[in-house]
Amino acid sequence: MKTALVLTLIAATAAMAQADPLTGREARKVLFAPKGASVEMKPDSGLSEQDQTVLASVAGTQPYYGAIAISPDEGLMSEATVAAASHHDTAAAEAAALADCDAKKTGRKPCVIAALIRPEGYEPRPLQLSVEATAALRADYPGKGGALAVSDTTGAWGIGEGAEAAVSACASKGGATDCVVVIQD
Repeated sequence: MKTALVLTLIAATAAMAQADPLTGREARKVLFAPKGASVEMKPDSGLSEQDQTVLASVAGTQPYYGAIAISPDEGLMSEATVAAASHHDTAAAEAAALADCDAKKTGRKPCVIAALIRPEGYEPRPLQLSVEATAALRADYPGKGGALAVSDTTGAWGIGEGAEAAVSACASKGGATDCVVVIQD
């Protein structure tokens, strides 16, 4: 399961890198509002109904796009329970949460995704950005000559005057090495 998520993530990153960037105006039209999240509980996580209710409540306070992974052998109240939030899609958040959970777990079974966090009214769109990147696009994007780059694996993003500046700003956040321009005017 983990391998499939990594392959999906790599394919999505490659597709994003090859796609033509949207303009700032086009991006604003397709992005979700930078507020409000919905939680999709995964029924095959093995959590009790009570634990699912608690997790859904906590997950609803996290920024989209996110995922919460748990160790099935250890349950919800474990150090291995990991939330990965503020990514640009749930596939990237799932990969990050699973990797962190698997590194922390003491049980034998591999970690599983217990919840996904998406924007309210989620549906697939040609561009998805984290809450923070969406808010920054609306407030700080310079327009003509501007660019916004994102890291799919870390959730980092950066805005700059031109593609090189945006990629550099993105890379400076947590050492992201896969920053690509997704918006450019």
